[in-house]
Amino acid sequence: MSVTIVTGASRGLGAAICNLILQKDNDAKIVAIARSKDKLQELADKYGSRVLSIAGDVTDTNLVATAVQKTVSTFGKIDSVVLNAGVLEPVQHISELDINKVKRLYDVNVFSVMDLVKQTIPYVRKTGGNYLFVSSGASTKATDAWSAYGSSKAVINHFCFSVSAEETNIRTISIAPGVVNTEMQKDIREKFGKNMKSEALKRFTDLYFQNELLAPEVPAALYANLALKGVPADLNGKYLRYDDAVLAKFAT
Repeated sequence: MSVTIVTGASRGLGAAICNLILQKDNDAKIVAIARSKDKLQELADKYGSRVLSIAGDVTDTNLVATAVQKTVSTFGKIDSVVLNAGVLEPVQHISELDINKVKRLYDVNVFSVMDLVKQTIPYVRKTGGNYLFVSSGASTKATDAWSAYGSSKAVINHFCFSVSAEETNIRTISIAPGVVNTEMQKDIREKFGKNMKSEALKRFTDLYFQNELLAPEVPAALYANLALKGVPADLNGKYLRYDDAVLAKFAT
């Protein structure tokens, strides 16, 4: 029996990861954390006692502590943690950045990740488990008006590397999932795009109108398989794109 915590689990990539883990291994257990209580309930209704759903904000350290305690008391251990929760806003040019919104983004994308890792490390050490970080291609290249988001994901890549360096009994990997057909992409097209240069926005709108956005299940398969099978030693601490050849065996 494997036990995996997934944040941002109610929709998009997070929901796809939960479903694939539960479908691939009939003994697998999921702890699904997200703000959308109704969507989490749908997952729990579908899989019954194999799912522990926890509704709340990952930036609340007390919620994180409760989630960890409930996970261990319900399932007895923690094998893997998928750190998927994240926000894109603010999408603004640096000269116009709303710093309070940047701080909120870092609370979600960085500090909540560090907090969850810190609070779960004692249990993940015991199982020789895994941390799977959801990164972005924006972590390694500049995307117009995305300085807050891209820099936060660059921090995540380094944090993943640092965990692997400090924790010899734990494996980590940070994966950029590609451009996935999720609510975030809809927000880029309909809400945030107005703050981007037209040529930068065009990349995303073209992918949508040409039906080239990835289905969430494509990158979700990587996270699901790595959570169940474990991160190989040769990939420990690395940042990789979802389509890197070294990940091919985890893609189905």
